Amino acid sequence: MVRRQSSASWLLLACTALIVYASLYPFGPWVWPPGLDGRGMLGLPWSRYASWIDLQANLAGYLPFGFLCFAAAMRSGWRLRSGGPLSLLAGPLLSYSLETLQYFLPSRVPALGDFLLNSAGAWLGVGLAWLLYRLGGLRRWEDVRDYWFQPHSAGALALLALWPLGLLFPTPVPLGLGQWLPRLQVAAVDLLAGTPWALQWGDELSESAARALPPGLEAIAIALGVLAPTLVALSVARPGKRRLALGLGAMGLGALGTAISTGLNFGPQHAWSWLTLASGPGLLVGALLGMAASALPRRVNAALGLIVLSSLIALVSQAPTDPYLEERLQTWELGRFINMYGLAQWLGWVWPFAALAWLLRMIARRES
Repeated sequence: MVRRQSSASWLLLACTALIVYASLYPFGPWVWPPGLDGRGMLGLPWSRYASWIDLQANLAGYLPFGFLCFAAAMRSGWRLRSGGPLSLLAGPLLSYSLETLQYFLPSRVPALGDFLLNSAGAWLGVGLAWLLYRLGGLRRWEDVRDYWFQPHSAGALALLALWPLGLLFPTPVPLGLGQWLPRLQVAAVDLLAGTPWALQWGDELSESAARALPPGLEAIAIALGVLAPTLVALSVARPGKRRLALGLGAMGLGALGTAISTGLNFGPQHAWSWLTLASGPGLLVGALLGMAASALPRRVNAALGLIVLSSLIALVSQAPTDPYLEERLQTWELGRFINMYGLAQWLGWVWPFAALAWLLRMIARRES
């Protein structure tokens, strides 16, 4: 049997990148720890201060890493007697390496407790994956994947799995991922400081940031936010009526993810406050367009996905950011937990660009 590339491998890479980001943020300044030699940095001290949120994050943050390590090893052809021990070692090795690197970051504090919790979380994830493997869960997932999706769909499935996580950080408009260009513009303004045109450009950015999107454009942005992951899924979906469910599934998953994000960041009583006269029609139009696209060939869906994602990025870049968002997040403890040094925000910024790259690769690849 020809073994296919597993989406677990892509998700493992994404999970590793997120862990590295959370462990080494803000990535500077890098200094040699005073009073420590190379031998002293081999050990980790006990931390005197640890909040309940930190304990949960250290344990839960490595659980998916361990789970994905085992799943990726099994799906990549490793035997249990070799893939199992490797999965058990991966979590502690990654945690120890990152905790040691924190010696060089004055704003971070390496701690033996963090390492132990990280290792326990990774081992718990490996244990859950092993249990699922013994119960035949991985084989059942292969059957489900083969029923719904074409071969070479690992990258798309990884993107679809990460999409709801990108919604955990509040977006400028519901489902509006990819608001990265304004940050690049601000960085460009800083680089051009002192030039005759820098101040004028900065004024234009301030004026555009203060203008909210009209309800019509907001509804279009929401529809594009629903349609984008639907087209990614349709680009690898097998033909048949089952494709119709992908549009409705994207609408339901997007609405649920946005409600969870709003509830966790601003309080449970505000979970559905994002539903407005613009968001409702936008969700419905996006789902209907996704269902209509299910009748189109896969490569056409991929090409449409490029257009939809580019339009979404352009529209979301014009939407204003909420100046009171950071203050509200700091007053809601679960908001700080979900934010996790901006992990969800970075994921929301990067997701549309990663989807664009994958769709371009999919279009360029020859049919086997």
